[in-house]
Amino acid sequence: MGTGSQFKIDLSRTFPHLANAPIVEAVIEIRARVEAVWEESEIVPRLKSKLPDYPDTHSINAVTQQFTFETAAAPKIGTHEMGWDGLRMRSADTHHVVQFTRDSFLFSRLQPYESWEHLENEAMRLWEIHSEVAKPREIQRLGVRFINRIPMPPKETRFEDYIEPHAQTPRELDLPFLNFLHKETFVVPGSVYGINITKTLQFPQNRLVEGVGILIDVDVFTVVPFILDENGLKGRLKEMRWLKNKSFFGSITAKALEVFR
Repeated sequence: MGTGSQFKIDLSRTFPHLANAPIVEAVIEIRARVEAVWEESEIVPRLKSKLPDYPDTHSINAVTQQFTFETAAAPKIGTHEMGWDGLRMRSADTHHVVQFTRDSFLFSRLQPYESWEHLENEAMRLWEIHSEVAKPREIQRLGVRFINRIPMPPKETRFEDYIEPHAQTPRELDLPFLNFLHKETFVVPGSVYGINITKTLQFPQNRLVEGVGILIDVDVFTVVPFILDENGLKGRLKEMRWLKNKSFFGSITAKALEVFR
């Protein structure tokens, strides 16, 4: 992701347009504590009245876990429900999911992915509703997460041909991979951003019909809180989108890129 202070977020730089983008889910998450009264009897009717295009609704209950350790025994795990925490809503076409909770707002676009503009516009429309109802003042964490799936042809096993840098076996142990999981975390010098990149394999039920999928999960996030400001929020989203693209295109090979053109 660059070397020290030399790294620069260059919004003028563009990336290849992929006609068949491998995005299976795109997420914008804003963690911000509500300042308004957050009661189910008041919040649910207000959200439903403002979002008739999201008819599928489910309440979310907060849950805590308590670990009890006893001598020479495995810890016991107790689960305690803390009551109503928010609402999960799904659009009529089932492609959009939004969660309004006491501590966060989360918007998710499922396949088929359309465009960043569509994702951002709908997320900001819903965020404005959340802000009106919840009245948050400070954002603890802003996140942009894209989960990508690169399909390999059936019977093909060399996933190393599709990702950079590819996984390697130990020296003098040239064996085929059964699976792998690799996670990298970066800090972006001179900015307020961090990046998580997770790579793993997804196996279908019938490998003779459908090949193994390579999952590349890119999560760009802020590392310091900031005061809520619409222009500042949109500016950060533009930079985070650029970092997401930089991370994804820097993680795949030319062979993988041809699959989506």
